[in-house]
Amino acid sequence: MTSAPLEKTDIAGLMLTIGQAAKAAATTLALAPTAAKNKALTAAAAAIRTRGDEILAANSRDMDAARARGLTGALLDRLLLTPDRIEGIAQGLDGIVTLPDPVGALDSEWTRPNGLKIARVRVPLGVIGIIYESRPNVTADAGALCLKSGNAAILRGGSESAESSRAIHACLVEGLTAAGLPEAAIQLIPTQDRDAVGLLLGMSQYVDIIVPRGGKGLIERVQKDSRVPVMAHLDGICHTYLDAAADPEKALAITLNAKMRRTGVCGATETLLVDRAIAATILPPILDALVAKGCELRGDRETQALDPRVTAATEADWSTEYLDAILSIRQVDGVAGAVAHIARYGSHHTDAIITEDERAAEQFLTEVDSAIVALNASTQFADGGEFGFGAEIGISTGKLHARGPVGLEQLTSYKYQLRGTGQTRP
Repeated sequence: MTSAPLEKTDIAGLMLTIGQAAKAAATTLALAPTAAKNKALTAAAAAIRTRGDEILAANSRDMDAARARGLTGALLDRLLLTPDRIEGIAQGLDGIVTLPDPVGALDSEWTRPNGLKIARVRVPLGVIGIIYESRPNVTADAGALCLKSGNAAILRGGSESAESSRAIHACLVEGLTAAGLPEAAIQLIPTQDRDAVGLLLGMSQYVDIIVPRGGKGLIERVQKDSRVPVMAHLDGICHTYLDAAADPEKALAITLNAKMRRTGVCGATETLLVDRAIAATILPPILDALVAKGCELRGDRETQALDPRVTAATEADWSTEYLDAILSIRQVDGVAGAVAHIARYGSHHTDAIITEDERAAEQFLTEVDSAIVALNASTQFADGGEFGFGAEIGISTGKLHARGPVGLEQLTSYKYQLRGTGQTRP
């Protein structure tokens, strides 16, 4: 059910109320015992399973509207929920329950010569605003991670997933109620008016950090307009490099998975780099497999000469996040050539090397300046769940605070506790 549009003054009042409620809830959550947070998550997972048909019906309405709007196949796949995916959402919440609570965890401690004891302990960030597009599972992942890490969450999903997100959010609220925690701990902004996003980005009095998940346009707007610190990645221009010492079977399996497992995720490989010394032998079966899966190939002249199905890549292709069944291919001179290409065109997200040469592997892992670098593994492992984080709120490609998958620990900061016996500073 779509709610009636709000007047501009109503939206400002709505966002103020949401911000104030989130701030109050964050104070409660910061002190909430682990057992209460886990109870809320367990109850929310049960509600998602119980209300599975309601969530599917809501998602069906979103899918119908998305098809009518002409969304691409990749975006439709991001939006689609199935019984298996709903069970996956519930299992994600169950997984977060089993993870250690980072709040209050001791990072380190030491004693100074004057007997002063210093400890660094984990504390929540406070109120986290999450702005995301298409993928309704983010509603559950983000809300649950914020809850377990002692943070209040303000969620603003995209219009594409509005019905699905509302249905999932209702399950999270049910869990909070069951555990006696404030419902305002996880709030979903109930309007799709863009002014709500602008107001959220300016709520520095109530919001401590913004995490955007979505396309380049969304991320650029958030980074440009926000008065609140932002933790995000702008693009997922991921590379897989086939080294001269690559195992052909691994190269084929990993490349196919890295590109085609799910083309619409930020960890999907967008550019395949190949040492030109082995390109003529290693590429043909890989290109055949990609074409058989429906992948469009764009490459440099050398790669075009190997296969007429490869169309000419433009300069823009090397810096494009397709999020679709399209792959750009370039031949390079060894690890140094691959590193140089990634440094010029990459987005510091995830890059992989396929090789059996330890020296080449170490050079790549050391010299590529990305949040995640992989050896003989698919770039699609760029996911908090695959890292053992239970889930993730996003991938951060920045270098301040968190980098890579943002899970529970990354949603906390720390404070120093000093314990003395009467020391004074001379």
